[in-house]
Amino acid sequence: MKNICEQIVRIDHLSKVFRVGFWGRRVTAVDDVSLEVQQGEIYGFLGPNGAGKTTTIKMLMGLIYPSKGTASLFGQPIGDQMAKAKVGFLPESPYFYDYLTSREFLRFYGHLFGLLGSTLEKRIDELLELVGMTHARDLQLRKFSKGMLQRVGIAQAMINDPELVILDEPMSGLDPIGRKEVRDLILRLKESGKTVMFSSHILHDAELLCDRVAMIMKGKLVACGHVSELIDHGTTQEVEMVVDRLSPESIDTLRPLTVKLSLHGERVVAILASQRQVDEALEVIRSQRAKLVSLLPHKASLEDLFIRQAKGVQQTVEVSV
Repeated sequence: MKNICEQIVRIDHLSKVFRVGFWGRRVTAVDDVSLEVQQGEIYGFLGPNGAGKTTTIKMLMGLIYPSKGTASLFGQPIGDQMAKAKVGFLPESPYFYDYLTSREFLRFYGHLFGLLGSTLEKRIDELLELVGMTHARDLQLRKFSKGMLQRVGIAQAMINDPELVILDEPMSGLDPIGRKEVRDLILRLKESGKTVMFSSHILHDAELLCDRVAMIMKGKLVACGHVSELIDHGTTQEVEMVVDRLSPESIDTLRPLTVKLSLHGERVVAILASQRQVDEALEVIRSQRAKLVSLLPHKASLEDLFIRQAKGVQQTVEVSV
């Protein structure tokens, strides 16, 4: 049995510089990125479009070469064939021959891994059931929705029964139902013992799924760690208080305790900076015998972290210019 802390992916000071344009201008897509993915976890590689996520994953998969730095899979260099055989990969914009059916498509990829006969057919049936596509086993891919294509693409990434599944923007372009289907599938992969690394710019999905995340902006790693640590889990940022039948005088008393106060008819919506102001605000409400409708703490999120980091990066760029 494998140690849950076994290191599956290691990236050390990875950089990639492209030459673009007629004069060969140097553009740094990835700048000194280091991270690790442990066995059995769901790891999110997050950032806005163009941040360097796909470039990093392409280097990890051996599709392009790094300008500097190293990377390894299962303790072996990224070019090692034995290590790559343990990996399943779904790129951001895969091309599928759309006149194939689901079964034919998976059979083709199974042959690439040397799977044949009844072993392959059994594996195909298992994967179609895993991704919820049994009903479409004989349907041509050109008739699939985007969500269905993503699911059959993940089945393709699983055809070799990999230990590590790498998904590049698996929820991009999906509607809410499609995103939920892919989220549920990623959780099922973890439950089956797989390690999952995926990139995304959809922070809410990552917050729901990930054990740990790394956040990249303009090619640089700006945050890395357990989700609960990064978003200050359990720490209240603000508290929303909704009150009915509060007198004008009491509203004036309440206002200094808030960062924002708005009136909606007889209803008052007040945003308190933290829980420290809650007791004082409640005293004001009790003294007027007003009606407390709701008291809702606002927790920090990955989106809050993302916005803070984005502002920091932008300020750094402005100062350097």
